[in-house]
Amino acid sequence: MRKGIVVALLASVVLAFVASPAGAGVAGSATLGVAVEELKAVALGWSAKKQIMDKDVYNDSNEKVGKVEDLIVAPDKAVSYAIVGVGGFLGIDRHDVAIPAGQFKLEGNKLMLPGATKEALKALPKFEYAK
Repeated sequence: MRKGIVVALLASVVLAFVASPAGAGVAGSATLGVAVEELKAVALGWSAKKQIMDKDVYNDSNEKVGKVEDLIVAPDKAVSYAIVGVGGFLGIDRHDVAIPAGQFKLEGNKLMLPGATKEALKALPKFEYAK
């Protein structure tokens, strides 16, 4: 219920801004921010800071299988992958793998990766940043 009130409040603020002369677009200029139609999707989305970054990742047996180390935003501007660190101690000998964002589930406060095991994740190709 509270989330619906927040979405409605944010939508009304954005609508008021867009409808005001200050929000009027100029020919040939790019629109900043999100459209009113997109606002609900944004409000209902996952917060990288609060729900994903540095969070432990669990499988469907409630076993910790890794930790989210980074998020990769693809050139098309969609968050495409979470980088999950598996094993290691304090980052030493950690095996980082890229997991498509769509494979994760959020259950309560836990980030779940159904079907994952530490062994299966370690068997994936190691993720390395482009140089």
